[in-house]
Amino acid sequence: MKFLIDAQLPRRFVIWLTEAGHDALHTLDLPLKNGTPDNAIIARAMQDGRVVVTKDDDFVQAFLLTGEPSLLLVSSGNIANSDLEKMVRANLNRIETAFATHRFVEITRDSLVIHE
Repeated sequence: MKFLIDAQLPRRFVIWLTEAGHDALHTLDLPLKNGTPDNAIIARAMQDGRVVVTKDDDFVQAFLLTGEPSLLLVSSGNIANSDLEKMVRANLNRIETAFATHRFVEITRDSLVIHE
């Protein structure tokens, strides 16, 4: 799978996904870095076939209005990066399976929610 990690998530997220065999970029890898506007992030994700990984509700609103981009919403609240990594690694197989048939998945500290 291909992912684009939004600015408010750690760059290490790219490493976690890459180690699991995925293609991942962080907004820091884009020309405008973390200053990249949401519409440009969405355009890049659509162009590359990437899932946007974010904590930002603005992407949820865009998805609800347009059906784009494919979205992994991280709804963990404030969390240490080490705990975030454990949460992602523990759920990665389920995330991959969910995206085989769905376009909006949410991960919380306790569950994986697949939005229809």
